[in-house]
Amino acid sequence: MASGAKKKTTMAKLNRERKLRERRIDKQAKKDARKQASADDTGHSGDAPTGDEVLPAFEPVAQSHINA
Repeated sequence: MASGAKKKTTMAKLNRERKLRERRIDKQAKKDARKQASADDTGHSGDAPTGDEVLPAFEPVAQSHINA
């Protein structure tokens, strides 16, 4: 025998709840991506310096002896 009870949740409420779940999933995904990016950045800080980071520390000293 079929139930004569009406559906108590409207489609508008179901849509609101679905959107809320999607936003929460998106927010968690962004949070995880930021956490992963942060972990990747801190993992590379101990590596050897690149060419952009190397400063010629001895050039000014050598040039000052030539000029003097």
